Amino acid sequence: MSASNVKSLVQSWETVRFELLNRKISDLGLKIEGSPAEPFVQRLRRELEAKGFIFKPGIYLTDGWGCPDRTPVIGIPFYLADQRLSRLEEEQNGEIEDPKTIMMLLRHEAGHAMNYAFRLWERSSWKEIFGSFTKPYHDIFRPDRFSRQFVRHIAAHPYGRTYAQKHPDEDFAETFAVWLAPRSDWRRRYLRWPVLRKLKYIDRLMKEIRRQKPQNLRRKMVRPIEKMNLTLAEHYGKKADVFRRAARGYVDDRLREVFPPSRAEVLVPAVDLFRRRRAELLDRVVRWSSLDEQEAETILRKLESRTKTLELRYPQGKKRAKELDIVALAVALALDYAYTGRLA
Repeated sequence: MSASNVKSLVQSWETVRFELLNRKISDLGLKIEGSPAEPFVQRLRRELEAKGFIFKPGIYLTDGWGCPDRTPVIGIPFYLADQRLSRLEEEQNGEIEDPKTIMMLLRHEAGHAMNYAFRLWERSSWKEIFGSFTKPYHDIFRPDRFSRQFVRHIAAHPYGRTYAQKHPDEDFAETFAVWLAPRSDWRRRYLRWPVLRKLKYIDRLMKEIRRQKPQNLRRKMVRPIEKMNLTLAEHYGKKADVFRRAARGYVDDRLREVFPPSRAEVLVPAVDLFRRRRAELLDRVVRWSSLDEQEAETILRKLESRTKTLELRYPQGKKRAKELDIVALAVALALDYAYTGRLA
């Protein structure tokens, strides 16, 4: 065995996946800032700025794409904010949005946000061009795949690029997205199509409102991640235990046994124990197991990392007892690895 073997064990996808599946989405600490999703959000805002808009819709993380009904905020899937979650999403659902699709969807949702922010659907000209906003909304519809009355933009299974035909609100959002996209060359692309009338209408309408303040600033968010208190396994409708055997570097359960929930008035971050006692822990693990120093340190760093991520705490008065507990835990895990090749 070697340190590289231990490292590959604790950092394996099977272990990371099981760690993630057992976490509540609200506890993952996800945010757009600094995440893989941020460049796309910034790009959308630059595109809106290039068109001269004062208004920029708010964007938040939720369980899917969408704008809440008549609310000018954009929800994007939480898994886009973490590469590991994107991998898990692709693994569980068989697909993940590529950068081109992400921008197409962001522009589409920006169209909804503009419609809602300026209450455009109430205008008689909007109704005349796109139809009645209050038309019944059906998830299943029968598009005319050869119609030139609508733009062809988002590819939605099983309808191809006919999503604009679903509802007047979607027609507006799709037409806006095509209009907004840099280098879309919509005038030439749709030159002899009847839908050019819609694109020219949006071009005139956006020039009219772009320097105006929105009439509607509602901020109602549907299922923001802060309130998504289900685990990732529950989100995907899976039983996490199915993935347990492959997660040979999983230590969370053992750590929770050492640092169970407590109602004590003063709780101390458990990660500090690992930081303060690292040298002693390392010495004892090496002494009582057959691991070398590098292997033992890799295991200890894994324990420290997971303790921090899980935000584990203990009552202030039990410091000495917990110090002994983590020594015992570290040695036990080292012996498990030495004899079985796994940490649990």
